Amino acid sequence: MPITLPDDLLRSTNLTEAELKAELALTLFQREHLTLGKAAILAGLHQLDFQRLLASRKIPIHYG
Repeated sequence: MPITLPDDLLRSTNLTEAELKAELALTLFQREHLTLGKAAILAGLHQLDFQRLLASRKIPIHYG
């Protein structure tokens, strides 16, 4: 399901589309709405790269 945002809304975040996807993936992972693998896919990153992003933000990886 594609999500469409108006360009001016995206511009107002001062983030690129890729950065916005990563932020969404980080938040959903942190709230335990997405698994590590699914969050990495949403962020458009390989799982190891997403783990590095989590580490850089000091977000723990939860296993369950």
